[in-house]
Amino acid sequence: MRTLVISGGTDGMGRALARTYLERGDTVVVIGRDRSKALPGAVFIPADLSLISENLRVIDEINARFPVVDALVLCARYFRTHRFVTAEGVEGTFALDYLSRFLLSYGLTAPRLIVNVSGPGEPTDLIHWNDLMLERRYDGMTAQFQAGKANDLLGVAFAARHGSRTRYVLMHPKGVSTSVAGEFDATTAAHVEALKKHGLPVEEGIKPIVARLDDPPAEPLSAFIRERRIALAPRPFDPAAAERLHELTLKVIDSTGNRVSYPL
Repeated sequence: MRTLVISGGTDGMGRALARTYLERGDTVVVIGRDRSKALPGAVFIPADLSLISENLRVIDEINARFPVVDALVLCARYFRTHRFVTAEGVEGTFALDYLSRFLLSYGLTAPRLIVNVSGPGEPTDLIHWNDLMLERRYDGMTAQFQAGKANDLLGVAFAARHGSRTRYVLMHPKGVSTSVAGEFDATTAAHVEALKKHGLPVEEGIKPIVARLDDPPAEPLSAFIRERRIALAPRPFDPAAAERLHELTLKVIDSTGNRVSYPL
């Protein structure tokens, strides 16, 4: 029996993954905001993962209760048409879609496998190096593309530090008919409805994620668009860019006044 931790495990693909492994008899820890959506049998940890302080609390609780985590699956995301800043002063999409994944990846005690459900393979120029919080040019898609690219670079930096103990998998499931949590303007809402109509059923959408969870690649870092492995080419997966983002991320965390008790 394995122990899996799933962020965003109360909706969409995260919930479907939680159900799959609960039915197998595994221990599934779900992190989410709405307890009423947690599947029976799952260990539910309530949290607003857009807050660094909440991530740190969750990490401490999981490490205390589950000293061995076989797999961490990162699914939590939320689309915002309009710019939102958390109570800690961090742009909301960057905070939830990237920073929470950064903290959970580094904070849990030696997970054997991390599957980051993002959108690997885009060029590094999607990172707004001089304006990570998108104060000057915010729109929802820009924020999501930046967070997706940041997760690529997170995988590169993490594998360089911990590849000997943890396999890191970046996964793009492509169009899947899920709830797509968010706050949308009319144009984006229409796009979301089209995705729900034409996307893959959720149970089909999770199959490549399940395949990687059941049979992890041997390499410290790998990236997939559904079943298709993509090359870790220098431009999308640039180690120098990964280290640059890592250092900037530490500065963002430090600026909030939160103190992290584990190495980053």
